[in-house]
This record gives sequence, structure tokens and C-alpha cells, in this order.
Amino acid sequence: MKRRTFCSAFIALVASGRSSSQPALRKARIGFLAEPHADEMMLRSVVEPFRHGLRELGYVEGRNVSIEFRWAEGRHERLTGLATELLRLDVDVLVAAFPAPALVAKGATRTVPIVAVGVDDPVGMGLAATMAHPGGNVTGISSWGQELVSKRLQLLRELVPASRRLGILMNPNAVPRVVIDERIRQWEPMLGAQIRVYEARGPNDFDGVFSALARDRVDGLVVLADANSYTQRERVNQLCVQRGMPSVWGGREFLTGGGLASYQSDFAAIFVRAATLVDKILKGTNPADIPFEQATKLELIVDLRAAKALGIAIPQALLLRADEVIQ
Repeated sequence: MKRRTFCSAFIALVASGRSSSQPALRKARIGFLAEPHADEMMLRSVVEPFRHGLRELGYVEGRNVSIEFRWAEGRHERLTGLATELLRLDVDVLVAAFPAPALVAKGATRTVPIVAVGVDDPVGMGLAATMAHPGGNVTGISSWGQELVSKRLQLLRELVPASRRLGILMNPNAVPRVVIDERIRQWEPMLGAQIRVYEARGPNDFDGVFSALARDRVDGLVVLADANSYTQRERVNQLCVQRGMPSVWGGREFLTGGGLASYQSDFAAIFVRAATLVDKILKGTNPADIPFEQATKLELIVDLRAAKALGIAIPQALLLRADEVIQ
């Protein structure tokens, strides 16, 4: 907290335009924790929007702010060590990109402010007491959570009207299994279909999952986003085509010709907005008093390459609703 107060004083000094001859104060330091690889897609949709948001607020890297990035390269077991490493750097605020890093960050510190970005259900995950009053050291932006999973299931039923058994593929390291199980009892009567959950914690789990999907005669699959499904997205898309499995995903970058559609928040917009929450914390606001925000923009993407490969005709009404149609 002392260091954050120090950074607040620095920001005020910059804003006041005082003489540069006065002693320079220590610049703000932001830690950034993420689970996937720092590939071109992550840089374009996550890192650059966040940097842009900071620049819009007057933060210039190397002058009044530094950002320490740590990427787990798709290995969940590395997150705890990377979070500890960032905390040892005495960061003023820790940005945790997506659910698994947010949970690890919260477990690593109860004092350093955390901005959790792109998490599904902050209250259900135990990150916040309520959306309006988080009450701890974590605030952030939700990407709609379980309501969005419900929307994806409805979209899957629209794409495959005769479906009677649907699957959800998830990583319990990213989203607690209980969060999904509790909602299934509500979703099944609403959809008129059975819903089964399948887990993939690592890259070696997908073959077994698709064998189980075939054994259980699942008609369609919702794939929840996490570092594992992201790093293995091309392989999972291929399995969807090979096994004739219609699927709906969470993010355009996951569609590589085998996933039928994506329905997800605009990640770039979320990470631009995250800079505003970081700014509030650096200026002295307690994260307990900063309400969790919810993404305001959702994007529907349809991939006609996958539709052709799977022999599925996309309803014209759905194509007209789509924000983008991949040819």
C-alpha cells in the first residue's frame, strides 16, 4: 500500500506539470500473468489493447510505468511460480488474464491489488463477494460467465435442431467444475436436452474426450476457453471434423476450420477497459471498492469452412445475425 501511495504521488506530479528538475519518483510497476503462449494472437487481442488503454490514460512504458509479463506457455503448473515471481518484483497491481491466472493470483496474495480480466463468474469462482462490492483485493471484468455458456448451448441447438444430448468440454483448472454442474440442472429443461461435462486438463486428454463423446452419442459440443483448448485449438478443430462433431467455442481465434461458431465477448475491448481499473488502483482506490464490470459487447462468428466439412447447413437467420462469417 505504501508503494501504491508513492505511485499515486508520482502520477499527480506528472499531471501537475511540475519542473523536471524535481526528484523523479519511482514509476508504477504492473505485473501481467497469463497462461497461454505469448503468440501473435495473444499479443494482438490482449497485450496491445491493454497497452493502448494505458497510453490513452497517460501511461508511457519506460517513463512512468513498467509492465512485467509472465506467460505460462500453456502449462498450468507454472502459474503459481510465475505469480510468486511477479509479487517478488514488488508490483503495484497484478493483472491476471482469464480465469486460471485469476484464481492462482488470488491464492498467492491477499494484499497486492489484482485486476482479473476475462473471467467468467467472479462470485461463483470466489474472486468477489458480489459484483458491486468485491470486498477483497480483486476487481476486474467479467466476460459474461455462465449466461454465455447457456447462450452457446442455445446456439448449438439452433445449429443442430435434432440434438438431444449435448456436451461441455472444460478444464476444471480454469473454471471450477461445481460452477458448471450447478447450472446444468437449469439448462437441461430449458434446452430439452441432456448435458454432459467432459474434462481436458492437458493436451493428452482430447483423444479420450472425443472417444467418450462418441460412446455417449453426444450430438454437439460447447468448448470452454482456457489455455489448454487455446494451445491445442487446431488439433481439437481437426478432431471435430474427423468425429463429425458440431461445436461452439468462446473466441474467434479458436475457429480454424472445425469449429462451427463462436459466441464471446470482445477480448480486445475488455483489455482496453482493464487499463482504466489499473489506473484507479494506481491512483489509490481500493479494489474492494471498485465494482466488477461486465463486458458489454458480444460477437457471433460463424465458420462456413467447418459447416461444409461437417455437412451442416447454417440457418439463414443465424447468418444474418452474425457479426462475421468466415468463408
